[in-house]
Amino acid sequence: MKLFVGLDVSSEKLDACFMTDDSTCSVLKEASYGNSQLGASQIKEYILEFSQKFEIESLVIGMEATSLYSFHPAMFFKEDLELNQLNLMVSVEQPNKIKKYRDIFEENKNDQIDAFYIADYFRIQRQVNSIIKEEEYLALQHLTRTRYQLIKQLVRTKQHFIENIYYKCNTLSKELKAEGGSVLSATLVTLMTEDYTMDQLAELSLEEFANLIQKLGKYRFKNPEGIAKAISKAIRSSYRLGKVHQDSVDIVLGVLAKEIRSLEKLIKDLDKAIDDLVVVLPEYQCLTSIPGIGPVYAAGILAEIGPINRFSDESKLAKYAGLYWRQNQSGNSEYENTPMAKRGNRYLRYYLVEATNSVRRYEPEYHAYYKKKYAETPKHKHKRAIVLTARKFTRLVDTLLRNHQLYMPPRSVIDK
Repeated sequence: MKLFVGLDVSSEKLDACFMTDDSTCSVLKEASYGNSQLGASQIKEYILEFSQKFEIESLVIGMEATSLYSFHPAMFFKEDLELNQLNLMVSVEQPNKIKKYRDIFEENKNDQIDAFYIADYFRIQRQVNSIIKEEEYLALQHLTRTRYQLIKQLVRTKQHFIENIYYKCNTLSKELKAEGGSVLSATLVTLMTEDYTMDQLAELSLEEFANLIQKLGKYRFKNPEGIAKAISKAIRSSYRLGKVHQDSVDIVLGVLAKEIRSLEKLIKDLDKAIDDLVVVLPEYQCLTSIPGIGPVYAAGILAEIGPINRFSDESKLAKYAGLYWRQNQSGNSEYENTPMAKRGNRYLRYYLVEATNSVRRYEPEYHAYYKKKYAETPKHKHKRAIVLTARKFTRLVDTLLRNHQLYMPPRSVIDK
């Protein structure tokens, strides 16, 4: 007999349903406990009591993924030595899957009913990969997920900065692009947010302006005259704001510039912490042996995957990352346009896609595959090509981790 414990987790309580898989699907107990070590210990005591009363062959404790609320109870049960003697499996499932199962029965919704259907969901053999147990992966995951959030915040801040630059000098991006420059370079950010008005910059001679740019750029520009000329042209051709509006835009740009610098520093600090921690994982060298994969991308991938034996094959790994396309077929018709599912672990998907974008610049095989997929469609060229290449890259990651091997580039045939 198997014992299934369904937990409906909230910030303050754990609603539990204890169910067996016998012919009557007996519900042994339904009750609410505090979401604390005491409440989890009470659930454990009932499990041990039922294991002595019935012949329990295995134990499945299942719950919905509720962000940080489900983390502590899941880890508590997973690491308990007494429960592990009962052939324990702790599983955390996506809430939308359990919701679809519960909606079939058109029942009322409350926490106790939810716990019943969570237990019943796992009873019908729908349990998924158990959670990551090892402390090293969890510690790394906190760092890599925080980095992901900071990157998203940095992108939003830079977009806001560009929008406000348009108010101040609306042709600047266009003119700089022609010279291979960017409004987000450190020099341009400083130039647009320091004590220089557009009129003051316009009055500078080309030589003076080029010298100022070189000074702000710490003499790293190869063609400061070209950059100075592009900025001067943009200033002359852009609209002018009134003084009151100009002052408000300057304040906003200054605030955003400080935020950009602060976020970039925080990301560098996280990168160093990630670099220090990831080297203790044995799989680290497998991934960093791939050209274009550094410590951060390797850490992001490893932190989300954990031990590769959690997945039976590479298709399960790809599905976990949301890199799969559902078949759309009916009768004799099969639709060619099948959008990517985008379900699953968004953090793993992010790091796989970003790593792929780096690898394709170094590895001819992945560069060729990307170009092939890029040319297959007239729209969404890059997005489509990079996620398809990421799906191919996932197979490589799975192979290296599963076989504990370093990357060896495919041999090319040389015509003589």
